[in-house]
Amino acid sequence: MAFSSLNHYVDYEWVEYAYRCTRKDGAHGVDGQSARDYAKDLQGNLVRLIDRLKSGCYRAPPVRRHYIEKSDGGQRGLGIPSFEDKVAQRAVLMLIEPIYEQDFVEGSYGFRPGRNAHQGLRVVRRALAQKGRRWVLDVDIRKYFASIEHAKLRQFLARRVSDGVVRRLIDKWLSAGVLEEGRLHYPETGTPEGGVISPLLANIYLHYVVDEWYAEAVSSRLRGSSTLVRYCDDFVMLFVFEEDVRRVLGVLSLRLGKYGLQLHPDKTRVVDCRIPRRWPPRVVDRNLPTSFNFLGFTHVWGRSRWGMSAVRQYTAKDRLARSLKAINEWCRRMRHWPLRDQQQRLSRMLQGHYAYYGISSNIERLQALHRAAQRLWRKWLSRRSRRSNISWEKFLRLLARFPLPPPRIIHRYT
Repeated sequence: MAFSSLNHYVDYEWVEYAYRCTRKDGAHGVDGQSARDYAKDLQGNLVRLIDRLKSGCYRAPPVRRHYIEKSDGGQRGLGIPSFEDKVAQRAVLMLIEPIYEQDFVEGSYGFRPGRNAHQGLRVVRRALAQKGRRWVLDVDIRKYFASIEHAKLRQFLARRVSDGVVRRLIDKWLSAGVLEEGRLHYPETGTPEGGVISPLLANIYLHYVVDEWYAEAVSSRLRGSSTLVRYCDDFVMLFVFEEDVRRVLGVLSLRLGKYGLQLHPDKTRVVDCRIPRRWPPRVVDRNLPTSFNFLGFTHVWGRSRWGMSAVRQYTAKDRLARSLKAINEWCRRMRHWPLRDQQQRLSRMLQGHYAYYGISSNIERLQALHRAAQRLWRKWLSRRSRRSNISWEKFLRLLARFPLPPPRIIHRYT
């Protein structure tokens, strides 16, 4: 059933809590207002915001577009909303997220409370190692967030939320413009760029397009069992038989095309993850890839310490290169800082890397990152001046005084 009356929950305490949950250190939007400026008259600003939200007078300001570099050399556009718009989106998100949490399937792990990427990685590992899923469909949707059709999204929202105030607010965010290099334009597709509510809308869209379709119309028609693991627009399907993965690949593009989405022809592929019969593995005659990347990890069969076949999950090469590039850039910037400050900054970066990539079977890649970070730190310390060439002997004495955190496994799957 659809909820027709929700906006009465949006009172002062509700919006104040949304304000407390909103990040205060983000970049400024088109109005230039910071969180500190907004907090000077917090009570008055929140009261006026509630009045505008409920009366329909609220106008969603355009987002400011900013570009960042991608790992493949391209650029990714990011939207920067105004601070008050973030608070308003957070309030609506808190209102409708519990409703859709009752509908979302078990295999969805992205941008949901109580769920994270490591849970999805465990499911993938278990499907390969224990449930006999040997054929993987690695799916990539081309420009997903910018391709969502507004009319179809509104139809999906109407199934569960029909409150007029909430629906008008979402429509305003969908039609809010984008300010880029002084020019304002209005995209006809896509979710609010950089908006707090954007991940939830993206999850709702793929829930009906992929998850519900897969559970009701696909899994029951397959020869063998299968597993779907999705993290927002990044998902994989694991099958027992090759004929199943071929059939699903044939209809998946038609299903996505019906809702304005398109598979990336180069990144969507079938992966043969059968256990190699001999080590080292021979080249497969069918010329299919035998490993795939998902959630920043490369999934491949390897050998355990006892000589048994085991699923190994390593840091993907592009993610490792991205981390090393960031460490190199920070070492260059802070080479004139005090050594204690440099050591603290590098330690935070390494600990953040370990917190995500510190999983079972990935210790070698963590050690490689740790060694590379030490080499980069020594390189830039040697470039502080013409006379500051640091030998390895001297650098090791420095590491004894200012040690970097050693790699460690945080998420143990075995």
